[in-house]
Formats: sequence, C-alpha cells, structure tokens
Amino acid sequence: MSRYLVTGGAGRLGRSVVTGLAQAGHDVVSVDRLSVDGLPATQLVRDLTDAGALRAVLAEHELDAIVHLAGIAVPFSAPDDVIFQTNTSLSYTVLEAAREAGVGAVLLCSSPTVIGYNAPEGWAPTDLPITEDHPVAPWNAYALAKVAIEDLVAAQVRIGNPTRLGVFRPCFVISPEEWDGAPTQQGHTIRERLDDPALAAVSLFNYVDARDAADFVLAWLSLPDAAPSGTVFFVGAADSLVAEPVGDALARLVPETAALAGRLGPRDPVFSSDRAERLLGWRARRSWRTERTELAERAELAERAEPGA
Repeated sequence: MSRYLVTGGAGRLGRSVVTGLAQAGHDVVSVDRLSVDGLPATQLVRDLTDAGALRAVLAEHELDAIVHLAGIAVPFSAPDDVIFQTNTSLSYTVLEAAREAGVGAVLLCSSPTVIGYNAPEGWAPTDLPITEDHPVAPWNAYALAKVAIEDLVAAQVRIGNPTRLGVFRPCFVISPEEWDGAPTQQGHTIRERLDDPALAAVSLFNYVDARDAADFVLAWLSLPDAAPSGTVFFVGAADSLVAEPVGDALARLVPETAALAGRLGPRDPVFSSDRAERLLGWRARRSWRTERTELAERAELAERAEPGA
C-alpha cells in the first residue's frame, strides 16, 4: 500500500481520483479548501496558496507521490491575472515542496485547452486526431497557465530533478452524477450537449468520465518505468460527445477543421489518447453511449412506475 496526496481532492475530478486510489487499496490524503462527506481519505482543509501550508502537510505525512489537481478549474471563472497567478504558483509550490521533501513522484493536471481551439481570431488544427505532438497555441489566461505548468515540468526534468514527473491533459471531465442529470462545469446537462452539438463543438467534442481519468492516474502511479519523466498525456474518452459522425459535426460547426475532419472515423475522438494506451495500457472504459443509455433505461422504468403511467 502506498500513500498518495491529492490536492483538490474535493473537486469534480478529485473526488473520483481519491475514490479510485482508495478502492485500489492505497492510503489517500486529500487537501482542499473544503471537505466532502464520505470521501475515503484523510481530509485536510487547507489553502494551498499559502506555500507554508503545503510544506507543513508534507512534513506531517510521509508520501509516495502527489497528484496535483488543485487550482481554478474553469476558464474565465475569475479575472485573468488571478487565474494565471493562482494556477502557476500552486504548481510551482507543489514541485518545489515535493523536491525538498523527497517525494518520489508528482503528476500534474494540464488541459486540452493548451491547443488553442475556440480562439476568437480563429484556429485550425495541424492534424487530426490531435496528439501530444500538436503545437500549443494558448489564447486565454487559463490555457497560458497550463502551458506554463507544462514548461515548468519540462524545465525541472532538464535540470535533473530526481522526482518522477508527469503531466496529463484530461478532457472535459464528467463526474458520475452528471450522467444522472446534474449540470456539467459549463452549466449544461449531458442531454443538452447531445441535443445541441454546438454546445460541445466549442471544445471539439472532447470529454472523459472522471472515473476513467482516475484509472489513468492509478496506471501512471503504478508503472514508474513505463514513461520518461515529464511525459505529457491526453486523457479522453474513446469517442466524441456527439451523436452524428464527428467529422461531419466538426466540418459544419468548426469550419476551420473541415479540411482534416474526414480523417476521423464516425465515432473517433478528436483528441487521441493512444500514448496513454501504448505506454500505460490505459484506455477509457466509459462513454456517453454506455452511461447515458443506462440513465435512459432507469428513467424509463421510473416513469412506468409512477401512478397513472
């Protein structure tokens, strides 16, 4: 059994990561600004913008690794300077504190937004599907901060930081309750995003079930020799969040992709997770087709059970 620290463990993704690690038999410490009832972890309520608070946690707990998820999770949800300052400084503090404390590994959370889609001045992919080798083109503070975090990790590898480092770019995270109709981080339900493809087109139909992302985290932690330190991974579902063939939807709703959209099969993801599958053996097991179908069946049964139905 290993002991892992998850920053942001009470968040949309963090809850599933904590739960997945605990179910795999590991001891988990969650650090967040709030606690969550029933979370299978030692929960510490701390403000990690205070660097001393994190160092105190690391001094108190002997850890095998840190999974760093804490930060402002939604673009434009705070002023640009606050988003950039908060997200970059948190990551820098985590990396420095982990190195000082001798923590063996740190996995940091980035985002597909580093690619630059949905830019107000237009954007076009250089290839489809999009892989980790695609050029980054951040255009807002959130994406700029994520690129800075990835660059910070690369710099740490170059200077010989002995901590094993990794970066993952989880696609649009869908937590388990969101399959049951809870609003997503953009305020729409999954049904609304499927009924109106334009809602998901702005992010190129990318998504991932939070439990699948948690499985990726576990795979990365469990296979220390599978990928060089500093490797970046896309982590997404094995299909796209759209009912019609994804190439057709892209060409219609994101015209800048039209020249390359035909390279995608009808159900292909726009963002490839092949690197994660090749190096770590990870592949998403859940999709809107499996989870939403189950939801629809449960809803139909409930309607039939109602008086007068």
